[in-house]
Amino acid sequence: MNRRRGVWVAAAVTVVALLTGALLIGQALTPRSKTPDRSAATALDPTPSSMDQSPEEQVPAAAPAPANLPVVAYDPAPRGFPSDPAAMDTTPLTEGAHPTRRIAAYNAPGGRPLAFLEPTLAGVELTVPIAQRRVGWTAVLLPSANRRLAWLPPGGFATVALRDQIVVERAVHRLTWYRAGKAVRSWEVSLGQSGQDTPLGRTFILGRTPPPEQVYGGVDIYALGSVPDDPESVPSGLRGAHIGVHTWYNDDDLGENTTNGCIRLTPSGQRELLAEVRPGSSVVVVDRLPTPPPTA
Repeated sequence: MNRRRGVWVAAAVTVVALLTGALLIGQALTPRSKTPDRSAATALDPTPSSMDQSPEEQVPAAAPAPANLPVVAYDPAPRGFPSDPAAMDTTPLTEGAHPTRRIAAYNAPGGRPLAFLEPTLAGVELTVPIAQRRVGWTAVLLPSANRRLAWLPPGGFATVALRDQIVVERAVHRLTWYRAGKAVRSWEVSLGQSGQDTPLGRTFILGRTPPPEQVYGGVDIYALGSVPDDPESVPSGLRGAHIGVHTWYNDDDLGENTTNGCIRLTPSGQRELLAEVRPGSSVVVVDRLPTPPPTA
């Protein structure tokens, strides 16, 4: 396997096949419990809080969703969802939404239903970070899409506390893990080569999968919610893959742009993230974080 080419989450590619009952490489995302941790999840109150709307505002009604709408899966998400207006914002997203049943996702509060979200995606519990609330509706980062939001009406999901965030800076090849808004650790990483750049913007950890081949260093892989910005730019064997965070059999290319878009770090760093950062946690890829002004 070409070392410069094998950096996509090949195991994650196979999850698409899992949805049809056949695995290309025999790997899948590792299932979590089908219900969220009740110590960190509560049923969403269908009544909007005072922070979400003023007394004169009314919650826009949700149009009935046709039963034949597509379900958001590992394949690219349906078109028509709005752009994330704060795609490059590194403010931590501290809550996620876990569907407790099949729920419709809309293009705006009171807008048009475009797809369904289900409690699991490719066999793992789905938690999507909450990006915004407006007049009783909740905007979440859309899986299997880049820099897109989906709007959820009240009900049908539980809120889940998210304490961690990963920020990747492309210009300096650095991944930083934050907890409660404070930096915990940073690692040098390899990123996407020219034409297959690691996509910018907010996404999240979708789930984890065992490594499909020895070149991944024997450490589990995190598949993200993001996909290639140009799906045709990647090798044909990687079409349909998601961006991932993973290690490699050596660290020779750390600090370089050598991958097919994935984020590659050291085995020890990957193991630490796998142990500490739960799926659903947000990931933000920027060119560079702003330099804080010098203190007096």
